[in-house]
Amino acid sequence: MDCKQRVKIIHPQKKKENFFRENKKLFIIIFVFVIFYFLPLEIERLREGIYEALALTKEYAREHVIFSLLPAFFVAGAISVFVNKASVMKYFGAQARKTLSYSVASLSGAVLTVCSCTILPLFMSIYQRGAGLGPAITFLYSGPAINVLAIVLTARILGVDIGLARAVGAVFASVFMGLMMHLIFLKDENKRQANNNFHIESRESKPLFKTALPIVLIILFMVFANFKKPDGETLMLSTLYNLREIIALLCIIFVVFLVYRWYREDEIKQWLNQTLSFGLSIVPYLFAGILLAGFLFGRIGHEGLIPSEFVSSLVGGNSLRANFIASLLGAFMYFASCTEVPILQGLIGAGMGKGPALALLLSGPALSLPSMLIIAKAIGFKKTAVYVVLVVIVSTLFGFMFGNL
Repeated sequence: MDCKQRVKIIHPQKKKENFFRENKKLFIIIFVFVIFYFLPLEIERLREGIYEALALTKEYAREHVIFSLLPAFFVAGAISVFVNKASVMKYFGAQARKTLSYSVASLSGAVLTVCSCTILPLFMSIYQRGAGLGPAITFLYSGPAINVLAIVLTARILGVDIGLARAVGAVFASVFMGLMMHLIFLKDENKRQANNNFHIESRESKPLFKTALPIVLIILFMVFANFKKPDGETLMLSTLYNLREIIALLCIIFVVFLVYRWYREDEIKQWLNQTLSFGLSIVPYLFAGILLAGFLFGRIGHEGLIPSEFVSSLVGGNSLRANFIASLLGAFMYFASCTEVPILQGLIGAGMGKGPALALLLSGPALSLPSMLIIAKAIGFKKTAVYVVLVVIVSTLFGFMFGNL
């Protein structure tokens, strides 16, 4: 057959795929149009869900972005650019001693007063620098779950027994889930470590104190900018609370001064670019998740699409089913740092058992729908799904054992 007479034959399946790809935007527009056309706004519960979605997103933007999320992006950017990869590998890498790496990962997370979303840029930065999956997951869980202030608040408001159980359960769970993720994905981790293709190398090694001090000061800014008013008349905590704004401001002033003195212009530009990169990769997924979480569950003291009475009826008593449902709901709900305690106070008053309360305390702060979306972007859907399942199972079993002691 002559070349000019040849006809390009396209497989019907390929032709169908091309048709959908070429008309993708049109289908999206039609889909959105249909949703708005048939949107049943006359249903009051749906209107409340929409309002709560917007209200929770507004609350997060006003209370957490500037003083929590933005500083976390800068810390993550600094780790990615200035922290020597060898240092990350020494403490968190595949060849590091397990006792060292998991201890450092759990303790590093415990000193931060952060929620499940604020910890994400820090997790992504150490993971991209070469940290093993296991220690990185331990750090990811421990940051919100082993929150010292939240544990103290839990003991004070919900009881010493729940506070102590939360502390012990969270420490064990962080290490256990890190080890399980390491073992389950050992083959993938070995391949990843062998490729050694990790994010952004430092241009030159700086003295440790020149790298660490600005990061520590930014973390201190986060701590004092979000310092909660203490209950009772503890002199030291009350003094710190009264001075929190001054201390936070001094931290930022010192950071600016040290960066000006110790860092070159190209280094600062690289830091800002990496900080922006984290922001662009996380913020869209984060706010999409917060909108959905607010739509479904609402804010503290308010209801979204799912009625609170329905939740309370599912988590009464200490059955395995009640613990599982509490753990599952906690994994999908969004909790700002320490807000899980007043929520649980209300649920316990409505009949929630102590076991399910602990299950929610172990799964809720460590996970949320917004954080799942970003974790999946960082480590993939399969690993994220396994991590979520582990959090739910471990939280359920701890809650069930505690509730039946």
